[in-house]
Amino acid sequence: MSTETLFQQLKHPNPNLRNQAMWELAENYDEAIIAKLMSILDEQDTTYRRAAVKTLGEIGHATVTQLVEAMLNSENVTVRGSAAKAIAQVVICHPEQPLSSEGVQGLKTALQDPNPVVNIAAVMAMGEIGEPVVDILIEALTETDNPALAVSLVNAIATIGDSRGIDVLQAIINDESADSYVRETATSAFSRLEMMAGFKRGQA
Repeated sequence: MSTETLFQQLKHPNPNLRNQAMWELAENYDEAIIAKLMSILDEQDTTYRRAAVKTLGEIGHATVTQLVEAMLNSENVTVRGSAAKAIAQVVICHPEQPLSSEGVQGLKTALQDPNPVVNIAAVMAMGEIGEPVVDILIEALTETDNPALAVSLVNAIATIGDSRGIDVLQAIINDESADSYVRETATSAFSRLEMMAGFKRGQA
């Protein structure tokens, strides 16, 4: 099947056909295929755009430099958010290889993006990385005054289940000046985090 046909198939309503095209493109990728996938990150067609995000993730770490560039420097918020989601897909699809320091620093910078489409996607990507970035998430949580971002950070820290998050969540719960929804989220996340951290200690 030609490359052009495979790209057309990424738009197909049948998810099995989309996945088949995604895997074939990822197995036979080159710079031209990566460039074409990058150009789809602002597509109005959400099916096509999401398929491009997943394909970039499937290709893996070879896409990270271009994804970081788009995430931090594109003027288009859809491109920035899609790039962050694609980095998350790289982490999910290739767990055996740690994300590069360039990728981690890019996500850390993207936490400061004023648009929630981008900063919350960056939190989700860091949540997939897990324990190696807990300190970055904790630092962001202690510094942000954005309640929506804080809620995402609280949930990511709790889901990772590292005991380093316990003190920071406790501090939010005890801070009567903190946003009420953030405190409420921290309270429900706290017991989840304690349970996860205890389980990990039991396994160690």
